[in-house]
Amino acid sequence: MSKQKNLGPEHLQYPERHYGMDHNHYDWQMLSERPPVKWNEGKLALWVNVSLQFFPLNQRGFPFPPAGGMTMPYPDLRHFSLRDYGNRVGVYRVLRALDRYGVRPTFAVNGELAQRTPYLMDLLRERGDEIIAHGWNMDSPHYGGQPRDEEAQLIARTLDTLRAATGQEVTGWLSPGKIHSENTPALLAAHGVEYFCDWVNDDMPYRFRTDSGELWAMPLSTELEDQFILRNNLHSETSYAEQIEDACRFLLAEARAQGGRILALNIHPWMLGQPHRIGYLERILEFVTAQHGVFSAPADALLKQCKQSECEPA
Repeated sequence: MSKQKNLGPEHLQYPERHYGMDHNHYDWQMLSERPPVKWNEGKLALWVNVSLQFFPLNQRGFPFPPAGGMTMPYPDLRHFSLRDYGNRVGVYRVLRALDRYGVRPTFAVNGELAQRTPYLMDLLRERGDEIIAHGWNMDSPHYGGQPRDEEAQLIARTLDTLRAATGQEVTGWLSPGKIHSENTPALLAAHGVEYFCDWVNDDMPYRFRTDSGELWAMPLSTELEDQFILRNNLHSETSYAEQIEDACRFLLAEARAQGGRILALNIHPWMLGQPHRIGYLERILEFVTAQHGVFSAPADALLKQCKQSECEPA
């Protein structure tokens, strides 16, 4: 039996090796060590992102199946029609719940959905809520190894379509499935995007460097996402509500001691817009908005305040 040898120092020597994270996208700094952010309206910001998505019936699933996509042999009308339910029925229940509790949401919209559902775009334009780009559709991922020109065209098509459909500048981005390539951040910056929501390694926004200029990372929690808790973890709706209430209590206490925090909730109308679930969203909104020191704001407004508060790089 041969004697195992220890790895030599050459195994820990490579160009990006340095203290903190082994890349230059942001400077290493603990959240607890950063200067506190002071919100204009309270201590804890409630950011609700509503994801409006289109899942193709004939999905390619290349190079991997989309999260929440079709799972049965073509034509998977069972799941296709359920996803469509969110954009035809569920979204209106979600909007009524948000409006009832005075919550100002952000809407992440697929470019193809904007083409297919002009009635939704008319509604969103009338409401005036912030729109961010959510990729072309849920079966058009941004992935490692994707040709740079191909991805650039996909980003440009998505942004051009949404900017024309909404009349907004559309400066935020959420990749389908929060998946992106090594080129995505730089391509987003090159196309006028100011922040993206894919990285969930913090509770607060931070500066993010790319070869095409600076972005901001706006972490949109996966751990508190409806699809993650209900569909992936198979927890009950009661547990979903309890987890968010627990997060609210903790973040509010931390905000009072250390500076402003964000409770970021990503929700999907095809899930929470169901008649047996909408009541749990209402329960969450009632609880969170009743807490002293909590206020609601869309992502762009929070980022603007964070910049004004001179939020330091993460």
